[in-house]
Amino acid sequence: MNRDRRKQIAAARELIDKGKALLDEARDMLETVKDDEQAARDNLPPSLADSERAAAMDAAVSELEDAISALESFDADEIGTNLDTASE
Repeated sequence: MNRDRRKQIAAARELIDKGKALLDEARDMLETVKDDEQAARDNLPPSLADSERAAAMDAAVSELEDAISALESFDADEIGTNLDTASE
């Protein structure tokens, strides 16, 4: 691999590292939102425990958990290893 392509890989890796930091920040924000929504759901009065509102809150928590899980599956280390190997 020539020097120019190695430089492009290095630049891409820097962007990936920055993206990882942003994804981590977004994940933390979503964790807070999920925890807040779950707490609000847990504190609904018994009269609303089986309401449409409670069901919507449960669905929101579930979707947030799925989103968080998807963010966590981004593996910058594996991508970095692949890029290191490619640039050898």
